[in-house]
Amino acid sequence: MKTNIREIKSFFYSQYFSDGLRMTIGILLPSLVFAQFNQFDIGLTLSLGALCICTIDSPGPVSHKRNAMAIGNFFLFVVAVTTGFARLSLFTLGTEITLFSFFFSMFTVYGNRAASVGTCALLVMIFMMDKAAKPNEVLPLSATILAGGIWYMLFSLVFFGIRPYRAAQQVLGENIADIADFLRIKADFYSPNTDIDKNYRKLVSKQIIVSQHQDAVRELLFKSRIMVKESTNVSRILVLTFVDLVDMFEQVMATHYDYSHINEKFKSTGILDDISLIIRQMADEMDNIAYMVLTNKRNRSQFDFDPVLEQLKLKIDEIKTNDQTATNIALKKILINLRDLNDRIKSMGNYYHFKSSKTLLEDSENKLEFAKFVPQQDYAPHVFFDNFSFGSAAFKHALRVSMVCLVGFITAKSISLGHHSYWILLTIIVILKPGFSLSKQRNYQRLIGTIFGGIAGIIILMFIPDKNIQFALLVILMIGTYSFLRLNYVVSVIFMTPYVLILFKFLGVGLVVKERIIDTIIGSSIALIASYIIFPSWEFEKIQDNLVGVITANINYLVKIAESIIGKQVGTIEYKLARKDVFVKSANLSAAFERMTSEPKSKQRNIKELHKFVVLNHILSSYIATIASSVSNKALHAAPSENLKLIKKSISVLNECNKKFNGRIVEFNTGKTHPVVENESVVKLSADEILLKEQLGFINKISNDIARVTDHIVEANGE
Repeated sequence: MKTNIREIKSFFYSQYFSDGLRMTIGILLPSLVFAQFNQFDIGLTLSLGALCICTIDSPGPVSHKRNAMAIGNFFLFVVAVTTGFARLSLFTLGTEITLFSFFFSMFTVYGNRAASVGTCALLVMIFMMDKAAKPNEVLPLSATILAGGIWYMLFSLVFFGIRPYRAAQQVLGENIADIADFLRIKADFYSPNTDIDKNYRKLVSKQIIVSQHQDAVRELLFKSRIMVKESTNVSRILVLTFVDLVDMFEQVMATHYDYSHINEKFKSTGILDDISLIIRQMADEMDNIAYMVLTNKRNRSQFDFDPVLEQLKLKIDEIKTNDQTATNIALKKILINLRDLNDRIKSMGNYYHFKSSKTLLEDSENKLEFAKFVPQQDYAPHVFFDNFSFGSAAFKHALRVSMVCLVGFITAKSISLGHHSYWILLTIIVILKPGFSLSKQRNYQRLIGTIFGGIAGIIILMFIPDKNIQFALLVILMIGTYSFLRLNYVVSVIFMTPYVLILFKFLGVGLVVKERIIDTIIGSSIALIASYIIFPSWEFEKIQDNLVGVITANINYLVKIAESIIGKQVGTIEYKLARKDVFVKSANLSAAFERMTSEPKSKQRNIKELHKFVVLNHILSSYIATIASSVSNKALHAAPSENLKLIKKSISVLNECNKKFNGRIVEFNTGKTHPVVENESVVKLSADEILLKEQLGFINKISNDIARVTDHIVEANGE
């Protein structure tokens, strides 16, 4: 029960609820204010502009929001004016819908925020379609919509200006909670009843979410001047917490073992249950830290894992004493990893367990060049025009949207049941995504949400006639709609449908449930059929790029290790950039694979081999991260030549895989940076060097396994 209360509280402290509250106030306030002066129509038009611009108000640096919303307001006015005059003729309106749908859908080439600017423009076009405005009323109406958009932009910027660190705290807190969930999945590997293969699927899915949230935190922290340039206590705590968090995630990713072998060997000792319990307790402690970051409270004492880990060490030592045939080296490695994990948790917790962290922070000077860790988006015009080819997924998506919107417009004007034919186009715009799987998922979510939301709306309007209560419910439903928009789209639509129905009742339109549901079904059907037959985009057509990406990233990571071994100076930033590239590319591959699993069976090419590749890539990345951590922290430069040979073999094998996928070869020359020990027979290797050699041998084995899977994929594609 306590956990459920914590989760509910966390939601109300989260960015999702904060976004929902901000959007609701920004949209609703103009209508309420102008209604007091008997100018409700003007207020409603202002709210329409705010509604369109709020689609751009997604998480990110304030400067990015400001610029995007300013550009959005420009297009808002231009499109409103154009549509106001174009609607005077069905032919000109159809032409405008076709051209604008293509143009603004192409904004996806500039990333998600630019795509939201395009969505904003398409929304105002759709809402203006049925506005009964005379030619002399078009400009004043468009100016009022623009005023609503500007109002929302200023309101949002003031909202963030009051609490400039709040957005970063929210995203960081959610990212910490993600990694806590990741740890719990890791803990399941130590249970003998766990299906290892299924658990890998869960682990990979969670890795995608962790990677996405980490990118969001990077943007907020490292692209915000107030975070990087200003040395306030809060900003420094946030940056240092995130740096520790990323290092911890690498540590968790790097802990990989042969879980089937470990379970078989040690399940009778009971030690694996202890390990699993400790990992879960650490995940709980991570949740506590996440809650402190979200709520901005620092009054909770930390859990002390030192005695627990000491007891675990004694139990591991007893296993060796009681059974001389069972080696406990693997268990000792796990213990070392748990101790490292404990140190990371302590480090993060300490930032939030002191009234002032000034002394702590002064001792932790961070010299990282943060800008290198944030991807830079190129907004040059040539990016737009370079994608004018059928080899571009964005171009095919824009063409599909353009053609489908024209079909939707003709359908709406031909068979629409009422005066809200724009609902068909609105459904199409919301549902159609660049990939089939995303369109299919959004389609089902929209339909289910509309049907259940429609039922809820009917119940409210029939059994709650009091207008004051209806208005209160309208506000609650609006907050729910925008709070769950990014968190859970089905729930968002369930809230949205009754909110729209109550709004129309207040506007005197009457009950339009049947019209809304039928228009949604029509729009959904058109969108789903179109995504299947009009320039369809299947994951098997693009997944080769993801395969090349992860292979190249792993090779580059191995190259950094090899350079360290032969004596070349490799900085911390170089290691961390290589590590980030591996994790991001791995998450991209995993996401593409997951999308493929929701596509039609006939389009799921090489699905078993790709699943093997994803799992092997996860194992490979984990072992490389383990070695990178040890090599960067220890002086292993005068390494045996066999170690260097193993790395070169692995790089060569992975390069061959890249070659088969038509990827580029990563060149690596050992040069003459440091002499390698040749007479290894007389050299006694240290424990660290023996361990390194074993790990490199395993990496070589995994690389060869990946090569075999690659051959199967290439052969299947060639058939």
